[in-house]
Amino acid sequence: MYLSKVQLDWSATRNPYEWHRALWQLFPDRPDNARDFLFRIEQQQAGKGAVLLLQSAIRPLESVANASLIAPTKTLNLSQLFAGQALRFRLTANVIKTIRDQQNPEKRVRVPLIREDEQQAWLARKLEEAATLDEVALQKNAPLFFRRGGSAGKLVTVTFDGVLTVTNPELFRSLVASGIGAAKSFGCGLLTLARA
Repeated sequence: MYLSKVQLDWSATRNPYEWHRALWQLFPDRPDNARDFLFRIEQQQAGKGAVLLLQSAIRPLESVANASLIAPTKTLNLSQLFAGQALRFRLTANVIKTIRDQQNPEKRVRVPLIREDEQQAWLARKLEEAATLDEVALQKNAPLFFRRGGSAGKLVTVTFDGVLTVTNPELFRSLVASGIGAAKSFGCGLLTLARA
């Protein structure tokens, strides 16, 4: 896997729905394949675009119309993870639960978890059997508003920073590769790691 730092042009960042579309251009030979990359917005400034981290299964191109790499791409070696290893982590996630719609009980809807204890419990469940949480701090992010077709949408995200301990390296590698939670096309799910 690869980890890249990418600059998105302002034109590609005005609507969060366009972020994913702009990043697809960095992988031109894979338009019909399932998404095999994750990303997280690190900085965003009106009129200037956004800087993001991009984790991908294949090496991205260095530059396309709305996106370019701004640092050398690094190779991620997850084979060295071991049980009992403590790691610092960061994750921006769309922390939600699915409930029955009160007006139409046949329909299920996603709603954000608001309380910190619910958000921490959500993350602990997502890591279950792969890792345990040792410490975690949460930062609530401003809601993301987007347009898809003629519809407007809103996404609530939380950024988790903390320390975890790997309990099952194989399951943990799979979690890192596939991402955690929903809304991956909106910059959620990328779990970045560093030595504790």
